[in-house]
Amino acid sequence: MTAQEVLLDALRYYEIAVSSKNDNIIKVIKNYSIEVEQNGIFKLYDDGNVIAPFDDIDELCRFILL
Repeated sequence: MTAQEVLLDALRYYEIAVSSKNDNIIKVIKNYSIEVEQNGIFKLYDDGNVIAPFDDIDELCRFILL
């Protein structure tokens, strides 16, 4: 599985709706978007501004749900 496929599976598991996918960017709820980097890091953006990089996908999903 690719990092993007793993992320999409995790988002489904946490019931986080995906509004769009474009190359390595996935847009989700609350104006968040997630950039999937080649090194396995998931960079979370809020309305275009970087919030933080995550290497733990569960931590990323829980942060989005807060």
